[in-house]
Amino acid sequence: MRLVFKDFPLPSHTLAMPAHEAARCAGAQDRYWPYHDRLFEHQPDFQREQLIGYAAGLGLDRERFTRCLDEHAQRPAVEASVAEARALGVTGTPTFFVNGLKLVGAQPVEAFRAAINEALSR
Repeated sequence: MRLVFKDFPLPSHTLAMPAHEAARCAGAQDRYWPYHDRLFEHQPDFQREQLIGYAAGLGLDRERFTRCLDEHAQRPAVEASVAEARALGVTGTPTFFVNGLKLVGAQPVEAFRAAINEALSR
């Protein structure tokens, strides 16, 4: 079993793209998941100074992080993730795929159990 997380910033949320870029900038310093979690704790507070503050609070190199964010160094990776999602028919979040089976929206744990069990039985 493998979990793959993809970026899909929603256009209706104007600060989603910077937040996704920021998470990837944190990932460049091996802190993607702690930063990701911090974003979910503080959403929708995704202004530039807040994004930098979250990074500093996690012990990231502030100057390196800020440069990454301001230069949009991770934007091509985020855009590639969005293109991949769109090619798979993703139109919103959350969307999950379990061995090709698409689960859209918040799902009960039973739906995931059933999808995983089906995939394992193949």
